[in-house]
Amino acid sequence: MKTNRYILVLFLWFTHVVFSQKEADTIPQLDLFKLALINQTDSYITFPTDIGNIEPLMFEANVNPSFVIRKRNDSKLMAVLTPQVTIRMYREDSYPVRTPSYIPQISLYYLANKKEALNYLVFFGKIAHHSNGQDGEFYNEDNTINLQSGNFATNFVEFGFLKTGYSNKLKAIKTLKSAIEIHPKSWLLPELKGRYSGLRLHNSFTSFKFPLTDSNSDRANFSLKAEATVMLDNYNDLDVFDLERFNASVTFYYHPKFLEDIGLFVQFYHGMDYYNIYFEQQLSVIRFGIMTEILRF
Repeated sequence: MKTNRYILVLFLWFTHVVFSQKEADTIPQLDLFKLALINQTDSYITFPTDIGNIEPLMFEANVNPSFVIRKRNDSKLMAVLTPQVTIRMYREDSYPVRTPSYIPQISLYYLANKKEALNYLVFFGKIAHHSNGQDGEFYNEDNTINLQSGNFATNFVEFGFLKTGYSNKLKAIKTLKSAIEIHPKSWLLPELKGRYSGLRLHNSFTSFKFPLTDSNSDRANFSLKAEATVMLDNYNDLDVFDLERFNASVTFYYHPKFLEDIGLFVQFYHGMDYYNIYFEQQLSVIRFGIMTEILRF
């Protein structure tokens, strides 16, 4: 009788080990490089179907490749260089492209903690330049901002952290981000001082949903990103709780099986226009487009 009990206990223990290992092997794996990609701005192209108060566009494109600097694949410290460029082509005669946004940047990531079940804590810092490649006067003769050729330039730093987790039940990776962005006054054009926010708090939540029926998939079928930014400093004489201090966006991404490296997305954005010298415009827009899928697990 005792022998049977021992055999039963041994069988149950062996079964638990085998299935636990199988479950661990099927969990999508992250590393510092993939965590950095989650934090980077996506590369995308929008369709000419924007809904909202943005000027009619043929497309908006964001090109943001990542160049990684690290000693080896399992390094806890890594740098990422990204020559980000954002372009808008307008639905006007000759389809002009005006004042692209150039945001070259270098980011440093440090893996501070790694626990089981994809619980990671990463600290990061960034230094970046944002300009529009123009050298004209900032103001027109009527004292309005020169959107056609006016000079726009600023430099900034950003510091924050990323926290990740994984839900076995939902088969989804989730990431929380919080960061502070600082534009020192000496790094701003004189014309931007008092008109352009130099202190911003960023928070975001990202979730990557994996298929429940295909544990061997190396990509998420769906992802969701919610972002919010609060301008903390005194600019444009705004009240503390003025709605113009808040930017918010929600992006839903879907990867259909018939596409290889790109997917479809829909995004709602409300807040300050992020397109360089257009910063005083307030946007409320729903947009559709395609997005690259460089993140694979």
